Amino acid sequence: MTGERRGDRTVPPALVADDARRLRECVAAGGVAIFPADTVYGLACDPLQREAARRLYELKGRPPERAAAVMFFSLAAALDALPQLGRRERAALEALLPGPLTVLLPNREHRFPLTGAAAVLGLRVPLLPEPLAALGAVDVPVMQSSANLSGGPEARRLEDIPPVLLAGADLVLDGGELPGIASTVLDLSEYEKGGSWRVVRAGPVGAGEVERALG
Repeated sequence: MTGERRGDRTVPPALVADDARRLRECVAAGGVAIFPADTVYGLACDPLQREAARRLYELKGRPPERAAAVMFFSLAAALDALPQLGRRERAALEALLPGPLTVLLPNREHRFPLTGAAAVLGLRVPLLPEPLAALGAVDVPVMQSSANLSGGPEARRLEDIPPVLLAGADLVLDGGELPGIASTVLDLSEYEKGGSWRVVRAGPVGAGEVERALG
């Protein structure tokens, strides 16, 4: 899929319903997909299939002790899947998401263990711009990590993704040029008990914006 040329600029390609279907089917079949999000290009696989998780980590060269995040493509699906969330945590997620954030939450029921999440679970719900809105139809969670080699630069375009990842993936979706800044990582692991939070990795959402959202 390539962008359309209009005047002196290229309009990014828009994903369609068939792209969402192909992503869902790829993940369900145990494949690894490259897809565009609201920040950078990512790798996705089924967070409950051990072989798929192994392939994703192996493709990136990611150390097994480094946890990955779980991405839902709608906030409602994330809240439904995590009934263990406390009242304050749910309110925080409703105020902050969807958006370019990875939120760290207590993993009280040890969900999605293949992500490396024991005590803490990383959660992503992207705020999909109009060209990527079709991905909102993906109704399953995915294990998600950036589409780069471990420690390498983030990819804002398909051309920025290392060839070994493009060759090794079972599906590649082109969403054009993305913002290129990895998500803010926000630690809410102590938020339910005392309301404390901290930004672990700076990104598109600043501390001031988090503070305003949480009130």
